[in-house]
Amino acid sequence: MSKQSEQILEEQLIAQLQKLGYAYFPIADEKALLSNLKSQLEKHNQISLSDAEFDKVLNLLNKGSVFEKSKTLRQKQHIVRDNGDNLYFEFLNTEHWCQNQYQVTNQVTQEGKYKNRYDVTILINGLPLVQIELKRRGLELKEAFNQVNRYQRHSFGANSALYQYVQIFIISNGVNTKYYANNRNQSFKQTFYWTDFENKRLTNILNGFTDAFLEPCHISKMICKYIVLNEAYKIPMVLRPYQFYAVEALIDRVKNSNKNGYIWHTTGSGKTLTSFKASQILMNFPEVHKVVFVVDRKDLDYQTTKEFNSFSDGCIDGTDNTANLVKQFIGTYKDKKGEAKNTKLIVTTIQKLNTAISKLKYEKKMADLKDKRIIFIFDECHRSQFGETHNRIKEYFNNAQMFGFTGTPIFADNANKNELGKRTTKDLFEDCLHKYVITDAIKDENVLKFSVEYVGRYKQKDTATEIDIEVEDIDTQELMEDEKRLEKIADYIINNHNRKTHSKDFSAMFCVDSVKSLIRYYDIFKRKKLAGEHNLNIATIFSYAANEDDADANGFIPEEVSVVEEPRALYGLQAHSREKLDEFIEDYNQLYDVKYSTKTSEDFYNYYNDISKKLKDRERQPENVNNRIDVLLVVNMFLTGFDAKKVNTLYVDKNLKYHGLIQAFSRTNRILNEQKSQGNIVVFRNLKNRTDEAITLFSNKEAIEVIIMKPYEDYVAKFDEAFEKLLEVTPTTDAVNDLETEDDELNFIKAFRDLMRIKNILTAFSDFKWEDLKMNEQLFEDFKSKYLDLYDKVKSNHQKEKVSILEDVDFELELIHRDEINVSYIIQLLIKLKSQTQKDTTKAEKEIFNLLSTEATLRSKRELIEKFILENLQIISDPDNITPAFEQFWNEEQQKEFSKIVQEENLSAEKTEKLIEDYLFAEREPLRDEVLELIEGEKPSLLQRKKLGDRILKRIVDFVETFINGMNLN
Repeated sequence: MSKQSEQILEEQLIAQLQKLGYAYFPIADEKALLSNLKSQLEKHNQISLSDAEFDKVLNLLNKGSVFEKSKTLRQKQHIVRDNGDNLYFEFLNTEHWCQNQYQVTNQVTQEGKYKNRYDVTILINGLPLVQIELKRRGLELKEAFNQVNRYQRHSFGANSALYQYVQIFIISNGVNTKYYANNRNQSFKQTFYWTDFENKRLTNILNGFTDAFLEPCHISKMICKYIVLNEAYKIPMVLRPYQFYAVEALIDRVKNSNKNGYIWHTTGSGKTLTSFKASQILMNFPEVHKVVFVVDRKDLDYQTTKEFNSFSDGCIDGTDNTANLVKQFIGTYKDKKGEAKNTKLIVTTIQKLNTAISKLKYEKKMADLKDKRIIFIFDECHRSQFGETHNRIKEYFNNAQMFGFTGTPIFADNANKNELGKRTTKDLFEDCLHKYVITDAIKDENVLKFSVEYVGRYKQKDTATEIDIEVEDIDTQELMEDEKRLEKIADYIINNHNRKTHSKDFSAMFCVDSVKSLIRYYDIFKRKKLAGEHNLNIATIFSYAANEDDADANGFIPEEVSVVEEPRALYGLQAHSREKLDEFIEDYNQLYDVKYSTKTSEDFYNYYNDISKKLKDRERQPENVNNRIDVLLVVNMFLTGFDAKKVNTLYVDKNLKYHGLIQAFSRTNRILNEQKSQGNIVVFRNLKNRTDEAITLFSNKEAIEVIIMKPYEDYVAKFDEAFEKLLEVTPTTDAVNDLETEDDELNFIKAFRDLMRIKNILTAFSDFKWEDLKMNEQLFEDFKSKYLDLYDKVKSNHQKEKVSILEDVDFELELIHRDEINVSYIIQLLIKLKSQTQKDTTKAEKEIFNLLSTEATLRSKRELIEKFILENLQIISDPDNITPAFEQFWNEEQQKEFSKIVQEENLSAEKTEKLIEDYLFAEREPLRDEVLELIEGEKPSLLQRKKLGDRILKRIVDFVETFINGMNLN
């Protein structure tokens, strides 16, 4: 039986959508799209628009970015009619989302930078709000994702730019189907499968997915209620299915009962977004007086307030103290501008909430709230809800409903005994309303697996037999605190950190058992750095608690006094520890040119926030490398509730168990890109049994193989198998040159990419060495060079009508990227080369030319660097003169190329230089019209403008890539 073609799949999908109630309407081009939009808006709003009035509507639609257009879509609109009357209308009915007009069309052609034809478009009130891109069965789903990205670049923004109103993209090859929001910067990792309530995937677009997800009322609900507009990053975000079901369950509970409940969604699955959306919807219920989001630490109060406000700018003000909290409760709170603000959504700490309902001075003010309908949502309720405070809140508010969110619930097995006895999450919150456990998240690729390595086996000598016996659970204080042991662990981290973090492209955390151990470790790292043994940026923070010995004897992560309580908590700190902390903070001040200390709790809190910001800001592009933290040394802080995608490694010299272990491990497994293939856990204690226990408790008995990556040897075998498959496609590197068709080239790209993916995992293992593999390193680098040659070919060969099948293949260049291999690194190799013998010189030159061929970041500069080596290097006698000579050479070549572009294209040199400066500052490619403004003399005709503008733009982009980007030689 032949494979189902893309056309047949498209026809069957359209037929199914028609059965669901969509009206099919053929739209060939932009003109037809606009004509249909006019008639649909008239029908939806029960109005009639003149051509002039419709032009005013289009002016409203044309303004702004994709993010701003998402806002426009949801807002009530106004124009002045031809007769001077005011006309109010809407693009989308967001309150009664089923009451919209639904159409489906296909093969709409848009002419932008290139001509594109889109597969299936769902129109709501005439606007394209859902775009479906199909690939035939057997092709990678990622190709459809890349195709959408190409449309984003080439045609979605053309003409009236109505396709920038798309809210949800759907990609499918028939058997696999995913959806995602219209955010051009996200990676394929941020695409989602739809599931049912029990987390069972609905992947077949014709059998399950379309009926469930694309049913008109449901897709409208997703667009109107379950897309969040993130103000911080100016992007729309769509909820994943488990987030959708959790919010729907909470809404149902509030509408139909007064019972409590909790949501069990694994750590790292996006509970903040889920809880925000639930809070936002619930606070709009007329019967609900307030929604109170409760966290258990001051830092999370700040963090959650910031995140909530990022989802809806200014929706809440953080409660700075208990008095402000009471004002928010009773409606007399004023914001920082002095304006009254009666918000229905409050974020506070459990400590301030406890004070507000316990202190006599607030009793009269709070009295009227006792019978109000108040919804309490507790973040990470496994930590905050196991004391008298929970009962006090329940007893105080007579008409409250309490909901908890947790990634690691408390069961009988992991419950702590306290004055109230053993209490579980179910005891406190009643029913679990929705589950999404760690095995679900890993299966859906919403979090990563863990690669756990146990380093160091402790042996005990049997005096009778004089044989070393391995001890599984030895943990004596004398052994754990032995100076030689700490030195060996520090050396291990220094020697393996680059490997674990992809040459420091990621950060690590190192959790230790006590402040005493932390101080000793920090001093060891500092001494070794001063001795030139490493160049890692080590930062640390620990709490102000008076009792610092054995804080986690039970394996759980206790709370941090310093960020929980009010400023007076500062004075509990022991003098010696505080002095050491100030010493460490001063190191931090010197390293990052900042000023922090422990003089006040506010200053310490700002220090905490600065560490948090530096770790999170590693995700920004371009990253400020001067702010990089390589290893954050902690006891308990940052091990719960902290999320930074560029943390990929956790070193562990601390006893952990159950929810404490899972919480700590989960700092490393946030999804980012192809390079981050797992969360690395390096354990210096015997925690194997405890790890297995924790994973079993929080998932299921068969979960360990799903969550923990396979041993090193398994990936060696996988690599060798992938290598054999590569040789079947191209037996030698020269065979790549002889590939005849694009299909042949595609097979090579996929085969080598599979090899790279496995190699990326292998290199994170401490045991990795090329000698274990059937392929040697040089052959790998040679094939990589051929792979990059094909990438360069695809990048430069744009076609107007016929699109290359390689155009949408993801080359996954992040698997090749190595931060330390840059121009500065090459210069250092050249300096080293000049001081070597003739025999070594030949070898070094070969290494340099090899790097220029295989490093993606250097390929645009390869020809010029080779020219410098061949023409200039031999006449430089002193190695110290290489750097200034290279800089002079580079500046001269840059000026030559700039002059060449200006002269050949007849451009204004001054305007061109200004445009390049703006391009570098804004990090946005210039528009074609901006480029055409550079031309001096006679302007090109309309027919010439596109071709000429694209050519000049490409030359400018290539110039910047070659001469400016990545040229920091300091």
